Order: sequence, then structure tokens, then C-alpha cells
Amino acid sequence: MTLLAGVELGGTKCVCISGTEPDDIRAMVELPTTTPDETLAAIRAVLGQWDHEALGIASFGPLDLDPSSPRYGRIVHTPKPGWNQAFLADLAGGKPFALDTDTNGAAIAEGLWGGAQGLSSWAYVTIGTGIGVGSIVAGKPVRGLGHSEAGHMRIPRGRGDSFPGICPYHGDCVEGLASGPAIAARAGMSGRDIPADHPVWPQAADALAALCHNLMLTTLPQRILIGGGVAAGQPQLFPLLRARLAESIADYGGVLRLAGPLSAYVAPPALGKKAGPLGALALAARAIA
Repeated sequence: MTLLAGVELGGTKCVCISGTEPDDIRAMVELPTTTPDETLAAIRAVLGQWDHEALGIASFGPLDLDPSSPRYGRIVHTPKPGWNQAFLADLAGGKPFALDTDTNGAAIAEGLWGGAQGLSSWAYVTIGTGIGVGSIVAGKPVRGLGHSEAGHMRIPRGRGDSFPGICPYHGDCVEGLASGPAIAARAGMSGRDIPADHPVWPQAADALAALCHNLMLTTLPQRILIGGGVAAGQPQLFPLLRARLAESIADYGGVLRLAGPLSAYVAPPALGKKAGPLGALALAARAIA
């Protein structure tokens, strides 16, 4: 089988992976994300040890993904200090490669090997330091003015919610209301110390249900998979979110009947915590498909 390599580049760490599929991972190396020069040099050193035929790069963004753009393959307009205009495409070293957002990569992996197999349109939402959404429509990531940034969608507030939000761009967008740092700011304590019955969780569920509501009526996913550190560590979010989604959408257009049981429609990713690194591997597979 063709040996593939992938790089999942995150804001605090990156993961280099080598293999062919989830059951055939040959190597996985975790590196800290520091400066572009240090981090990209460390990634090149790891990739140089592997005899791979294609590379997938799943990165934080925003990214310029337009092949006709002079900035193609670069991180652009990012709030992460020092990383604006960082050039990622040359990590491929002349080999076939594919570059996309980390959430689109994870979404593609779920379609290839995980909880979205057999579907044509689905969404992968990650809740962590930020909120990212990978939207796949007719088998391809959504493209247009750029790539999807649905985590910054403006949404109606939940009942009685006066929290101003923490997004430096939009205040009370989905990320500003329900990301890990937003939840911690609401509760006044670290997320891992917040009890499961704290009122912050229904407030976060309101924001996430609004995000799912809008996705259901725009990109029309046949399933919404929700991962990331917050979702994985707080399973009580799922029943709260599903109940609020059902109330919010009120089965407009029969979408709830089309979706089927919400316990299966809004669900954790089948690939679990490996969805991100496997997303980079899935992109590499697409590079030579």
C-alpha cells in the first residue's frame, strides 16, 4: 500500500503521522508549535526520515487555499503571533500534497474511515481553544470566498445570557460564547474544574445548538460530528445540545425527521481523538487519488 505522511498543525502542538489508514499507523511524532522557523524546521526533520509518497497538511488558519493566489499555501490574517504569511506548502518537498484546514481534514477522515462513511454531506465541529467547523457538501469541503469559518457565526443568545463573549473580532459569536476559554471565563474557573451540573453547560449548549440549527438549514449535513477537548471531556453537553436543537429548529421543513434520531445525528466522531492526525493522512490520500 502507498505510504502516506501527514502534518496536523495546531496552535499549541503539531502531530506528524505516517501510515496508510487508521489500522496501519507506522509512526506518530508530537512537536510543540513555537515560531514558524523552529516548528517548520522540526517538521521537515521528521518528514525527512520517512519514505512517503504524498503529504497531507491539516492546519489552523485562516489559510489561503486558492491555487491561483500568490499567497497559496500560506497561513493568512491569523491572530497567532508570528504566523501570518507562514508558508506551509513547501513542507511537501516537491511530492504530491494537499493542504486544508484542520477541521476539514478531520471531517474528510470521518468520511473516509469514521462516522460519516457512506454520506455525501456532513459537518465536523471541534470545540477547544476555538470552535472550528469542517463542512463537506457533495463530498468536497465548502469553498468560496475562502474556507468555512462557521465557528465565528453570529447567533441569537440563549435565554437570559448576558455574557459579552471573548472573541476579539466578534465578541459573542459561537466561538466567543462556547469555546473552551469562553466557558472558563463564564464560570470563573478552569474548564476541567467545572462540575457537570454547572449552569455554564446549558449556556454553551444553547450556542452550539444555534450553530447546528444554522448548519442544518444551510450546508444541510446528513450528520454533525462534534469533537475536540471540550466535547470529549464533557459528555453531558450532547443531551443538552440535542434537546435545545430540537426545540430551536422546531422541525422546520421536516429536517428533524430527515435527520433521524438526534442521538445518532449529533454525535461524537468515530475516530475520537485521532480524527485530527488522521485528517492529515486523509488529505495525503486525496492528493494522489
